[in-house]
Amino acid sequence: MQMLVKLAGMEMSPNQCRGARGLLDWSQTRLANASGVGLSTVYDFEKTRREVSREKVQAMRIALELAGIMFNGDGVSLRRPRK
Repeated sequence: MQMLVKLAGMEMSPNQCRGARGLLDWSQTRLANASGVGLSTVYDFEKTRREVSREKVQAMRIALELAGIMFNGDGVSLRRPRK
């Protein structure tokens, strides 16, 4: 079952979270630190082990976006730097 958290126009799936971390070469620990959530929250969300609050998913998504990730449909991409 694919879990998708919807947040007032923002959504992120566990697959998108893992993909975004991969593009950034971030560990789960780095995402946890950047977003201010616990490491177990990142792990549990990505493995769909438990329901994670909307606020924590939003914090993770914002941290990824600030690092250059763009969410598009079911995927993610790395924003190109401006020249």
